[in-house]
Amino acid sequence: MDALFVLAALGLAGGAALLWPRWRLRRALAAPMDPAQVALIRRNLPLYDAMPPELQQQLKRMVRQFLHQKTFIGCAGLEVTDEMRYTVAAHACLLLLNRPSRVYPRLTTILMYPTEFLVPRREADAAGVITETRQGLLGESWGDGRVVLSWDHVQQAARAWGAAPNVVLHEFAHQLDSESGSTNGAPYLGNPQRYESWSTVLSREYQRLRRDAMYGQQGVLDHYGASNPAEFFAVAVETYFTKPWQLADEHAELYAEFQEYFRVDPRAWLPEPRPAPVPEWNFAYGQWQ
Repeated sequence: MDALFVLAALGLAGGAALLWPRWRLRRALAAPMDPAQVALIRRNLPLYDAMPPELQQQLKRMVRQFLHQKTFIGCAGLEVTDEMRYTVAAHACLLLLNRPSRVYPRLTTILMYPTEFLVPRREADAAGVITETRQGLLGESWGDGRVVLSWDHVQQAARAWGAAPNVVLHEFAHQLDSESGSTNGAPYLGNPQRYESWSTVLSREYQRLRRDAMYGQQGVLDHYGASNPAEFFAVAVETYFTKPWQLADEHAELYAEFQEYFRVDPRAWLPEPRPAPVPEWNFAYGQWQ
């Protein structure tokens, strides 16, 4: 009898251990977002007000789940605030709209630095000599469930959407990429038949960017994306959400692949940029104006 009681107690304890996190998550998702918290998202995600209400609701739900499940840690003396948490969460969850997602299931921790941070690097030259260096970074995505961000540069991207690098979109694109099992520019697409088209288009666009970088031809995609396929994917994702009109104009097939993957069209949230005025010759002054 005692043995049965112990087994029953262990079963109940095991069941409670499994159900408790789900119950806490449901409770967190059911809680309405405070108006001050919504204001933080609205202020730091310029796309928010242009989104239809159903996408705004999706985003807020994902932000609640993100903040419930992930831990923020301030580094180098930085004290993490609600503005930091909600800004990072909103930018990161922008990549998940309209798609079934467990909200970055492998991610556990976001490390926040006040500004650019230094990381150790080991580099080998052609002779095999190892050199220890320290590299300054704005952000980094690690395979152990951590993302590192510079708050200074997160703020710059929020204040100047499309005019400054968006380190959150970039690093969380790496997180999406890694969900397929490796970080190689091919995230989990759901349908196996999608990989043929994805590989064809992204490989061609990657080689095009490498040629542009080699010859100094600058388009909408930053040349950093020519480093490797994983960085190409992250740069392209960042550009898709910050400069969608330009990306669609210069890289139509790439844009179509991303539109099918992300299931949103950021052009609906951003005005089409006006073309630069064509200079005209002013005969009165004898100069181009």
